[in-house]
Amino acid sequence: MRRPRVYPAFKRAFDLAAAAAGIAVAAPALAVIAAAVRLDSPGPVLYLGRRTGLHGKPFQMFKFRTMVTDAERVGGPSTGLDDPRVTRVGRVLRRYKLDELPQLINVLRGEMSLVGPRPEVPQYTAEYRGDETLILTVKPGITDYASLHFIRLDEALGSHEPDRVYEEQVRPVKNALRVRYAREQGFATDMRILVRTMRKLLPRAR
Repeated sequence: MRRPRVYPAFKRAFDLAAAAAGIAVAAPALAVIAAAVRLDSPGPVLYLGRRTGLHGKPFQMFKFRTMVTDAERVGGPSTGLDDPRVTRVGRVLRRYKLDELPQLINVLRGEMSLVGPRPEVPQYTAEYRGDETLILTVKPGITDYASLHFIRLDEALGSHEPDRVYEEQVRPVKNALRVRYAREQGFATDMRILVRTMRKLLPRAR
């Protein structure tokens, strides 16, 4: 699919404006969330996850910490339903996707976009083959087709062997949806995904 030549520049300008506005508007909420995370359990406010970005370049993805410190050392990369590593505040943040808000910083830094394939950990991107390599030709984003499909990823993973379920059942579907975005990206696609994301999340916050 051919995209207008101005699309990359427009997308970056939109990302910058929306991310800056989002941080400014959400500043009070960000401060409250940060305090809640710090008071709820020992450890840093932010979690820095190593992810693979555009053209395979690694970067640190920002999230509010929703799990106990060093959670990756006591469990796998997937977080299943009722995972004991998730903190009390973390469960609320995950339910409403509030833990993702710090990724607006990644957008400002140019490491992510508002819309794009959800970034994956290096151990999985190293296994990309065939059409999956298209995923790394697009800047990763906060939301995409995969985010919408797996809006409650923990429920899809269940509580029994979530890492195996992710690798065998979820990851192939997510990668197919990431490839779909890489092929369909454009003004209209981005706007549709943003609108659908807001519709999915806003009713949940009532």
